[in-house]
Amino acid sequence: MVGTAPQPIVTDEWVPASWTEYVALLESVVPQDARCYFDADWMRVEMSPLGALHGRENSIISTLVVLYATLKGLRMVELTNTTFRKTGLQDAQPDIAFYVGQGFDLPPRDNQPIDVLTHGAPQLVIEIASTTLNDDLGKKRLLYERLGSAEYWVVDVQAAQVIAFEIADRRSGQVDESRVLPGLAMTTLETALERSQHEDDATITRWLLELFGRDT
Repeated sequence: MVGTAPQPIVTDEWVPASWTEYVALLESVVPQDARCYFDADWMRVEMSPLGALHGRENSIISTLVVLYATLKGLRMVELTNTTFRKTGLQDAQPDIAFYVGQGFDLPPRDNQPIDVLTHGAPQLVIEIASTTLNDDLGKKRLLYERLGSAEYWVVDVQAAQVIAFEIADRRSGQVDESRVLPGLAMTTLETALERSQHEDDATITRWLLELFGRDT
């Protein structure tokens, strides 16, 4: 009996799939280094190579958020490329995610997707858009509305721009200043991204420490 070869998976675009089909693909043919999303019976698998531009902007934004939260005395946990799951409903793997504030428990120390129905959604999720800007602003924005996050940032690395959305009652609207990190203006993040084009990370971090220290 001749076996049937598995069909190649469609990547970097949304395709219709039930939750059962999605999970079966994750367990069988989706590479472990893929980034996977599911929402409203649609799935997306991203396999685009990530170069220095994506990685550097990811690091700059991560460092900035951690410094700001630390100096402001905010309780926070950062998670990178972590899957957040509402079983049967949503699956998301943002570039960076943060639990912020007093109302969360430390996530479990294992390699299973974080159960959002048990542990809650991260208050802040961030996508670094080097090749996926339209999707990050569109369908993923709807995904994070339904997942239950409080704020969603899209970092347009080509334009050195941060587009931030506050989410409430499963609706989102653009904001110029973070609500999750009170007082943090998007222009500060954009200045850091611009400086990263000609300055090293240590120089940018010293500037951020001085900038945030003046505000404490």
